[in-house]
Amino acid sequence: MCGNNMSAPLPAIVPAARKATAAVIFLHGLGDTGHGWAEAFAGIRLPHVKYICPHAPTMPVSLNMRMSMPSWFDIYGLSAEANEDESGIKRASENIKALIDQEVKNGIPSHRIMLGGFSQGGALSLYTALTTQHKLAGVVALSCWLPLRKSFPQASANGANKEMHVLQCHGDADPLVPFIFGSQTVEKMKSLINPANVTFKTYRGLPHSACPEEMVDVKRFIEKHLPAIRDE
Repeated sequence: MCGNNMSAPLPAIVPAARKATAAVIFLHGLGDTGHGWAEAFAGIRLPHVKYICPHAPTMPVSLNMRMSMPSWFDIYGLSAEANEDESGIKRASENIKALIDQEVKNGIPSHRIMLGGFSQGGALSLYTALTTQHKLAGVVALSCWLPLRKSFPQASANGANKEMHVLQCHGDADPLVPFIFGSQTVEKMKSLINPANVTFKTYRGLPHSACPEEMVDVKRFIEKHLPAIRDE
């Protein structure tokens, strides 16, 4: 009965350059690992922030003819009407909440922890932030969507994170997760949390990937919502 997190290797970590007083947990996309994102965050790191990039477990993915690859949960299709792997999404979310618990035990309060992710990882980070009891600093959601969106009635996020800050980024030339998914997700998020705290950045001509301009926006968002503490 070991959980999903037992079958994946330990996360890639970019340690803080001094005492860590904040953390970013960032989840990669389908078929990827945390290593590339750890390298990306090493390039925009803040000295007081620890960056944790876990690796998804390997599982057969229905979308890709049931080939096994790193995946946070199964994906049946990429249309808005596609069925979703509800139990897999919830199980993966519990594993991410366990990572948050671990950092809190390590001495970083949850309101100094930010979730984030790209594509499938971004989807999981949004879902986790809306369902956790931990008060988080915010979410960085890149090229993604909100899974199980019908399970969130308006204002269901009256819990810990209705005032959290969200940065959503999407390329307008994304052929895999269409731009409209990003813009519809932003509208849904604005109905669930304080709409003034939701920022949507779009990147002209960007396909299903990240770009340097976007990473600068991510760095500024982290800097703003996880500032250095004076007595560090």
